[in-house]
Amino acid sequence: MYNIVLVEPEIPQNTGNISRTCAVTGTRLHLVRPLGFTIDDKQLKRAGLDYWKDLDLTYYDSFEELEEKNPNARFFLFSTHAKRVYTEVSYRDGDFLVFGRETAGLGESLLARRADDAVRIPMKSDQRSLNLSNSVALALYEALRQTGFAGLS
Repeated sequence: MYNIVLVEPEIPQNTGNISRTCAVTGTRLHLVRPLGFTIDDKQLKRAGLDYWKDLDLTYYDSFEELEEKNPNARFFLFSTHAKRVYTEVSYRDGDFLVFGRETAGLGESLLARRADDAVRIPMKSDQRSLNLSNSVALALYEALRQTGFAGLS
């Protein structure tokens, strides 16, 4: 089972869409506070809350807490500033795919501390980044492809 981590997500529709992707793939969702919305947000419900009953969902108060509770985990931090392309990674069951806020990405200190774990999705440099839920789906399905879509039909 893979793990998707959203660090301080801001837009409820994105988190709702990501929750749906996680539910249909059997992927754990980890949310790192603060969240830019409440879980009972109407937009979140429209975008995927009906899938939350099928989610394996965990909340954390910081990324450091997530690291402490998963000391042997492999983390891949998705950032437009990374040098390595996400398809250059050999993913394994249990890996954590980490995404930052829609408006700011992951913080500089986290990226500096875990620079060797950073990967990027190629895109034009003069454009805005892909939507967060699209980036999560793209990355997760590459990891699932590499591991033979285990458990999916």
